[in-house]
Amino acid sequence: MTSPHTPRRGLQALSTLALAALLAACASGPAPLAETAKPSERNALPRSFGSLAMSNTPEASPLLSAAASPDETLGAPELEDSLRPGMKIDLDAPTARNDLWDRLRAGFQLEDLENEGVRRAEAWYSARPDYVQRMTERGSRYLFHIIEEVEKRGMPAELALLPFTESAFNPQAMSTAKASGMWQFVPATGRDFSLKQNIFRDDRRDVLASTRAALDYLGRLHKMFGDWRLALAAYNWGQGNVQKAIARNQKAGLPTDYESLRMPEETRYYIPKLQAVKNIVQNPEKFGLSLPPVENHPYFLSVRIDRDIDLDTAARLAGITLEKFKQFNPQMNKPVMLAAGSNQLLLPYDNAKAFALNLSAHRGPLASWTAWVVPKTMHPSVAAKQVGMDEDQLREVNKIPPRMLVKQGSTLLVPRSAKRSEDVSSHLADNASISLAPDVPPLRKLKIKAGRHDSVTTVAARYGVSPAQVAQWNKVASGAKFKPGQALAVYVPNKPAARSSTQLAAKSGKAGASSKGSTRVASAKSSSKSNSSTKTHSKSRGVTVAAAPETAVRASIKR
Repeated sequence: MTSPHTPRRGLQALSTLALAALLAACASGPAPLAETAKPSERNALPRSFGSLAMSNTPEASPLLSAAASPDETLGAPELEDSLRPGMKIDLDAPTARNDLWDRLRAGFQLEDLENEGVRRAEAWYSARPDYVQRMTERGSRYLFHIIEEVEKRGMPAELALLPFTESAFNPQAMSTAKASGMWQFVPATGRDFSLKQNIFRDDRRDVLASTRAALDYLGRLHKMFGDWRLALAAYNWGQGNVQKAIARNQKAGLPTDYESLRMPEETRYYIPKLQAVKNIVQNPEKFGLSLPPVENHPYFLSVRIDRDIDLDTAARLAGITLEKFKQFNPQMNKPVMLAAGSNQLLLPYDNAKAFALNLSAHRGPLASWTAWVVPKTMHPSVAAKQVGMDEDQLREVNKIPPRMLVKQGSTLLVPRSAKRSEDVSSHLADNASISLAPDVPPLRKLKIKAGRHDSVTTVAARYGVSPAQVAQWNKVASGAKFKPGQALAVYVPNKPAARSSTQLAAKSGKAGASSKGSTRVASAKSSSKSNSSTKTHSKSRGVTVAAAPETAVRASIKR
């Protein structure tokens, strides 16, 4: 597979003045979408991992910058603020390697592992050439950036192969243990390394943020254990488990290296799998496999944004499909990217320039969504009516399941309107959450007397509740039988409209017949002196109806 971002040698000069002039011309009025960069234009982008400034104001022109890494927390060296007129970008520096796989191989540092696990993993990959092809092609999008970060930290290049074994380089991967992203962070560890997780985004899937966090974590583990194999085992198993395993061996007078520790099979197989991938990268032909050609060149660039923008709008301006856009920006949970939360987006190398040109010519809003904080607990239908959208759409975009209420203080994504047209604030972009509560109708307590042959099961069937509920309310076993005349409690929903005494009497007679006349239901006579905590008693044939405390009932009834 030929890399879509192969630079043409010999054309190595870029003038910011020329680019500014081009963009200024585009900004003079609406223009059709620009095409992605032609092969001869690709050299106008710097070899360094650059970024573009984004604004859709008429007076602002996005300029290509050689200002280091788009994520300054990644520790990239500071470069020139902008390219100077006539400045040349040397794509043929003596230290440069044209093939990224060669650059990767040159950085391998770890001692090779040879055991049965390695051979088993090699056989597994060898038997699946299509899988390896998909995995390596997908990984080729992100490898350049990861290798850059690994080299900056002086780490072994083998660490850049970890996403092959963790997720097959799938940024959307989710494990049964809720580990997410190509580096497979569980929620708690992700938060420990400043990976935001809220309703708008999950930075565990963010290509740049998760790479930074993974290498930070691996660096901490190596410092803790002083050994890369133990650090890798801790990355998979947890540092506490590795520490306990080492302590056990120390107590028993046994060696504490990786191969001497007792650990789960998954962790025992973890490093052999990584070694197998390393062996395949070293010599793919030996295993009957091939690696896609990958140029030693950035596959994607970072574009800074200062306004909220819909994902489909961003994809259209970049000239790519929404699906491809999400491959580079997989952290987004909603159909809009918030500038206050994620102030940069990633685009394929060839599409970044097209995006900047098309953005400068764009007129009109960039985002059709904004955030709304629910003022009080309400049903989704009420919320939908209040913000002017369809209830089904509100439920779908905010992932609200059936029979749930939206609690006060929750943040919902809603369409922009004249009343709600501002970009989302940084506080909401970083801290927004949604809280739901069961949509449980008000309940009332019935005090009844058991009839002959009554049990938990028969009472539950009679009142349309579960046997477990009847057992819980009356503190008996789920299979218990009641004595005739035994006092029982049952909670039932209040009806929308009050029933007449005639209706209740009719229902009472029907229920009494089913239990051989032993159980009766009568209407409750309300007392003008009663309050919310006062019980109302009926003298009609031993049945008492009482108002039930809502909080207690909700806690005891499962819906």
